[in-house]
Amino acid sequence: MSEFANLVDAHYQALFRFGMSLTRDVDRASDLVQETFCIWAAKNEQLRDRSKAKTWLFTTLHREFLNQRRRAAKFSDEPLDEGKAEAMVAPEEDAERQMDGQRAMELLGALEETYRAPLALFYLQQHSYKEIAEILDVPIGTVMSRLSRGKEMLRRRMTAEPSSAPKNILHLEQEGVRHG
Repeated sequence: MSEFANLVDAHYQALFRFGMSLTRDVDRASDLVQETFCIWAAKNEQLRDRSKAKTWLFTTLHREFLNQRRRAAKFSDEPLDEGKAEAMVAPEEDAERQMDGQRAMELLGALEETYRAPLALFYLQQHSYKEIAEILDVPIGTVMSRLSRGKEMLRRRMTAEPSSAPKNILHLEQEGVRHG
């Protein structure tokens, strides 16, 4: 199998999930991933350290998302479709946990991209702070503050409706923080 095919196999799903967290649209997320791999095909020889391919792909996807959003802002006032957040949730056997997960994904999708992207990269893709800083092209301290603020926003929104709030959401501020 070629290096390119191995790269696609290894990272397609994670890139698609990240694209979904940014766009909240299956088609746009698919297009972002496809464009990311097209850019890789054209520019991969520029990457000297092949061990950084994953970070390069996520960074490229995020930059392409920002570029597309800037272009769309010039040509369209169409609001984002908020109903697509449900497609991001994997089916689970436990109905209560599934409802909590769906609610969390809906609330994550409703956050500003500034907070949504680092939260998705950290919690859904398990990237380190350092990797997120590289992907989003911001300082690591900015990543930490955006994660903290984003988590607090999610916690407040989840606890605003106690009947739908998961039991462990109230303990987020006591949760340990991973450093990359």
